[in-house]
Amino acid sequence: MKHVHPLHPASLKKPSGYTHGFLVGGGKTLYIAGQTAASLGDIPNDDFVDQFDRALVAVLEVVKEAGGKPTDLMTFTIFVSSVDEYLRSLKPLGERYQKRMGRHYPCMALLEISRFVNPKAKVEIQAIAVLDD
Repeated sequence: MKHVHPLHPASLKKPSGYTHGFLVGGGKTLYIAGQTAASLGDIPNDDFVDQFDRALVAVLEVVKEAGGKPTDLMTFTIFVSSVDEYLRSLKPLGERYQKRMGRHYPCMALLEISRFVNPKAKVEIQAIAVLDD
């Protein structure tokens, strides 16, 4: 059985939409490769929010296949083609995120990169989850 303790040091600014850290004991670690909208087939459009949602669904499919649930996700590394587009889309992104993840906020990092292997991609999500033994 795993034991998960969120960490929010008083010396750090209160996080919004993520957790500073998790102390995890026990469990099985699941490493999830970067997922894009193409992980579910083709990339149907260039809508940033739709691509984020499809990438998140793909991550959750891997977690489900391993016997886990969204709250088992401990960290996301999110790669985007444009931080500006991400910032312009925060409200609809938050709505899609909460539809899939509820109020569970893993540790997160967001990075803008110059390009993806698939030229249609705008978002890629890599993750780590810890599942019960």
